[in-house]
Amino acid sequence: MMEIIIHHANEIKIAEVTFDGILIANAEDGLDLLGNLYYQDVDRIIIHEKNISSDFFDLKTGIAGEILQKFSNYRVRLAIVGDFSAYQSKSIRDFIFESNKFRQINFVASVPNAISKLSS
Repeated sequence: MMEIIIHHANEIKIAEVTFDGILIANAEDGLDLLGNLYYQDVDRIIIHEKNISSDFFDLKTGIAGEILQKFSNYRVRLAIVGDFSAYQSKSIRDFIFESNKFRQINFVASVPNAISKLSS
């Protein structure tokens, strides 16, 4: 069952989503999660790498672009927490690097890092 933990930092509400399996397997799953939390008045979300299909990290599938575009369109900031060192392709490493330059989508190593990024 999906659990939502609400963190508060700098008077900002941040939802951390935890789950025991794959929560986002495709763009529709990402949009469902986004809509669910958006209507709970949350515009900053933390999800864990383990809850995202490995297809997300294969940029050729287009899933990452579709999902992240939805978050951008709704102006919802997202932090993905995980160990991204396993992804060796230049394209995904560049994608993570470029995403982290901006404030919309961040790939971070820990929940405290995610809270820090999303509350600034």
